[in-house]
Amino acid sequence: METEVIFSVSDRGVATITLNRPKALHSLSTEMLKPIGEKLKEWQANDQIQLIILRGAGEKGFCAGGDIKTLYQARSSQEAFKNAEIFFEEEYQVDMAIYHYPKPIIACLDGIVMGGGVGLTYGASHRIVTERTKWAMPEMNIGFFPDVGAAYFLNKAPGYIGYYLALTASVIQAADVLFANGADSYMTSDNLHKFLTHIEQTDWHILETSTTLNQLIEEYSSKPLTNGELAGLQNEINQHFSKYTVEEIVKSLENDPSKFAQVTKQLLLSISPSSLKITLKQLSDARNKTLEECFATDLILAKNFLKHEDFYEGVRSVVIDKDRNPQYTYKSLVEFTDENLEKFFQDSSVTVK
Repeated sequence: METEVIFSVSDRGVATITLNRPKALHSLSTEMLKPIGEKLKEWQANDQIQLIILRGAGEKGFCAGGDIKTLYQARSSQEAFKNAEIFFEEEYQVDMAIYHYPKPIIACLDGIVMGGGVGLTYGASHRIVTERTKWAMPEMNIGFFPDVGAAYFLNKAPGYIGYYLALTASVIQAADVLFANGADSYMTSDNLHKFLTHIEQTDWHILETSTTLNQLIEEYSSKPLTNGELAGLQNEINQHFSKYTVEEIVKSLENDPSKFAQVTKQLLLSISPSSLKITLKQLSDARNKTLEECFATDLILAKNFLKHEDFYEGVRSVVIDKDRNPQYTYKSLVEFTDENLEKFFQDSSVTVK
């Protein structure tokens, strides 16, 4: 079997992590995350390593998220369920390690960067998007919730942009990723390749890493080729998504005759009601939470979703049968009560239906 993560270290001080599961768009598994976590620890203690590059093999993308097909097996046996829990534990530990990493990590957000891929890159010190970037937290589409620290980082986006991205699972491109604070710099994919080559050819042992790296990024960076849409929509998004409940958001959209509002309303009504309500509470509660507190909540929610029928139905409809016709247990917002909602935020030993 081909190595699903490739680790390399140059004698010039550069270490590289390359996700290498192209047929699955580099979807993450526990078997990939464990060695990444181990290598990050090892490299942190290695004085010969000055900076780290995080990238995906090939041209399709960095990472499409977690391996959903494997998580779908969680209800088939106690062992599969436990393995799914371990996956989330490993994933969140690696994500947090990247936030706190003392050495520069250059994350290449080239091509598809979704879900778990966003989780791996958000905490990196230098995040680069290209004209090929397609960035999303798409968990709403499978009856799940935006995890991997999303409640922390989506609250870093301007106004209620993060709430809109979470609840609609919208796919955005480079200019909008920059606007939403999901990246720091833009390079054309050609320039990104040249930039990485330049980094590989530089002897980092004889230079001041931070200054030199920033100079190189500036040299290869440019402005996105196309303008984003989020900045122009921010007033409308703030107006609708600042409401306290999903019902109020839907009503606000309903009362707005604009095309944006009507399309967004229909989109929300097609999504699992339980996912919408849980996600809005998750984001609202996280406004003043630390990174660690957000990940702790994510772990409780993820483990509870593994017991939730609507998660499996969402995955079935998108990933397994691909009929895009989920038959959710909770068919309307009113059916998923406040009592149901509160249970999801309690320790996973609590039975959730």
